Amino acid sequence: MLPFHLAANYLLYRLRAFKLHGVHSPFVFDLYQNVILHEGDYYAYQLIEDLRGSLLFKDRAIPVTDFGAGPKAGLKKNRKISYIARTSAKPAKYAQLLFRLVAHFQPNTIFDLGTSLGITTSYLAMGNKQAKLYTFEGCPSIAAEAKANFEKLGLQHMQQVIGNLDDTLALQLQQVERLDFVFFDGNHRYEPTMRYFEVCLSKHHEHSVFVVDDLYWSAEMKQAWQEIKQHPQVCQTVDLFYIGLVFFRKTQPKEHFTLLY
Repeated sequence: MLPFHLAANYLLYRLRAFKLHGVHSPFVFDLYQNVILHEGDYYAYQLIEDLRGSLLFKDRAIPVTDFGAGPKAGLKKNRKISYIARTSAKPAKYAQLLFRLVAHFQPNTIFDLGTSLGITTSYLAMGNKQAKLYTFEGCPSIAAEAKANFEKLGLQHMQQVIGNLDDTLALQLQQVERLDFVFFDGNHRYEPTMRYFEVCLSKHHEHSVFVVDDLYWSAEMKQAWQEIKQHPQVCQTVDLFYIGLVFFRKTQPKEHFTLLY
């Protein structure tokens, strides 16, 4: 069951959201019809979901340092791998959408801000095996588990960046020429979310795709999403409730869409 604030926001989302007939932008129309609503299957889905299923039964505990939001941020605590897999990875519906977005846009450089056990990261990686993917994780023990999971899937075109995102993101940005795709899932508070967004803008281009996770997770994330939509460099956004898509296409009208998904 959704928490009350999420349920209330979801009701408002459903009242605002529309389907295909309400989309007047050719770019967003094509994206919605052929990528977001795509119901076909891909070879990667079963491979990654089998891995997810195995992690859900792993009761081994590992030491976890939480760098994210919430009252436990900064604390160390032993957590079962099954618990992390159940609470941290995106549900298959949204993780598979990320796969399709990467497969559709074929980005060369991908930043994944929040590896966890690597389930969502694996979907991003399998969307384009020719891309260079940098995945950021604060906790070394979780990063080690993710590395083992990547090896099980045969994923070798990625680089793990381990440490506090406040320190590692800016340093890694200096090593890349530009950012084609970014998934923001590293911290669910207003200030760090906006800070990470702003620093990533330094390497964005007109065809970059930024994806923001958990838009309505908290009042702070809701505020961050509203400010991102109004940012002068942002041209189009798509609100799918649990994730938001951000585009910078100056050849398209500046528009914001709330689409049913």
